[in-house]
Amino acid sequence: MSECEAREVDRAQLDVSVVVPLANERETLEELYSQIAAVLAQEERCFEVIFVDDGSADGSWEVIRRLHAAHENVRGIRFRRNFRKAAALAAGFAHARGAIVVTIDADLQDDPRSIVALLRKIAEGNDLVSGWKQDRKDPFTKRIASRLFNFVCSRLTEVQLHDFNCGLKAYRRSVVETLNLYGDLHRFIPALAAQRGSRIAEVAVPHFPRRYGKSHYGGARLLEGIFDLFTVCFLSRYLTRPAHVFGVFAVLAGLLGGTAALMPVVGPASLAWPASVWVVGSALLLAFAGIFLSIGLLAELLTRLLHDRSASFVIAETLD
Repeated sequence: MSECEAREVDRAQLDVSVVVPLANERETLEELYSQIAAVLAQEERCFEVIFVDDGSADGSWEVIRRLHAAHENVRGIRFRRNFRKAAALAAGFAHARGAIVVTIDADLQDDPRSIVALLRKIAEGNDLVSGWKQDRKDPFTKRIASRLFNFVCSRLTEVQLHDFNCGLKAYRRSVVETLNLYGDLHRFIPALAAQRGSRIAEVAVPHFPRRYGKSHYGGARLLEGIFDLFTVCFLSRYLTRPAHVFGVFAVLAGLLGGTAALMPVVGPASLAWPASVWVVGSALLLAFAGIFLSIGLLAELLTRLLHDRSASFVIAETLD
């Protein structure tokens, strides 16, 4: 038994918690644990590895059970169904007990040896360190979509990172304790952390081809990510002052509506439509536009408020 495993009863002495969200990654788990354990043992870190099984149907949980039985620093969380990656990370963060929390995907495309560089950046005083995948081994279309996505994210969130969605990250515990993840907001963890004043850094990391299974991401996920990006931007700016955004639309609607109403009076003598069409049509269009937009923003606010009171996932079983 290792020194770290011998100290298992004293949770307060854990240095690092490694959270591994996964869905149908049975072939990779034993190799991934071996690589993580080798790296952190060499660094003389006392650590735990938390596998979060997001509704796998390929026997991944049985592999996690075997790892848990063989290693005292392996823990497992199994969801009743697939709740997606943000929920898996939220569950892992809630159960992590290390002073530093590291996340890594289970597909073996990230190198666990890169964890060392992330931990060093944390030691330099950063609160969150994100990987930046070099020489990506992904299809051309995915690389182009990722570059566009990261460019837009950097501009809109004002967080200057090259790879927002890299699964390899390191956090101080204080950061993960303040994150409120739901939907697919895991893509924007750096932006969410920056809103709370976290110091963020980036480390170049290697990237390997996928050896088993298939990617869980596609064009639909990119579109969802764009919608989530606007959600993050809205929440970061107007969560505590929604009247500002509604006030802008109210002013614009009033100005446009007033202009349309005055057109029959001060406009050209010959209008393309009768005066009644200008007045009624403009009023209706502006009213419906304002209503629909307000409903969408209010719904997002309500989602955030309700999420603060309840978890977005259901755990079926844990291994401690």
